[in-house]
Amino acid sequence: MSVAEDWYALRAALQVQLDAGADEAILDAPVDRFTLPEPERATPPSRAAAAPVSAPEPAPVSVDTAALARGCQTLDELRAVMAAFDGCALKKGARNFVFSDGRPGAGLMIIGEAPGAEEDRQGKPFVGPSGQLLDKMLAAIGLARDAEDAAQAAYITNVIPWRPPANRDPSTDEIAMMRPFLMRHIQLAQPRALLLLGNPSMKTVLQTKDGITRMRGTWAEVEGIPAIPSFHPAALLRDPTKKRFAWADLLALKKRLDGA
Repeated sequence: MSVAEDWYALRAALQVQLDAGADEAILDAPVDRFTLPEPERATPPSRAAAAPVSAPEPAPVSVDTAALARGCQTLDELRAVMAAFDGCALKKGARNFVFSDGRPGAGLMIIGEAPGAEEDRQGKPFVGPSGQLLDKMLAAIGLARDAEDAAQAAYITNVIPWRPPANRDPSTDEIAMMRPFLMRHIQLAQPRALLLLGNPSMKTVLQTKDGITRMRGTWAEVEGIPAIPSFHPAALLRDPTKKRFAWADLLALKKRLDGA
């Protein structure tokens, strides 16, 4: 292997580690994890007075995210509070905080699950392959995230603002921790309708145990706002047969937004 080929191979291996969430090297030299340590020799008990046993460290105090969220009176305040929040371990492995994209005050608010690799790089939700498909879906019903008219615009966010390592699903604890911020986000954005994309978004917002296949296309109400769940664009990319159901949901959404 040439020097150039070796460099590119090493760089690709390093990128795999970065995408998995690794952000620092622990030691300067490798450690052999397969070598068993030598057994320790038993030492006779000392007659000296035993050292006092230190008290266990107290458990970390849980942060009341509901109180933090309630204290935010504007979207800018909410963004600042969430960006400064250190209670979620996902923040440590993410490159960027992903708050929202689109037009604040838009008639439609879209909620996804969590940032992916491209979203983490750019600091915006839905900018990878799923986001490109979402933009085409919105355009098909006359909407766009960057539209100047609020009636034709979309405002986009996620349940979780930091990318989980290796794109794993957010845990139940992580979702429960961040949910008050999301619900306050909805209250402050005050859209005319909500589009909940995928299982995590739907279950987090609606607090239901039913799956997206059963619930999609069924209207609910959240904070006095009509909400409709639908398949996540990533699911449509994996299984194009679901697109006809997503299209039906989009038509129902457009009808509601048009006031029909």
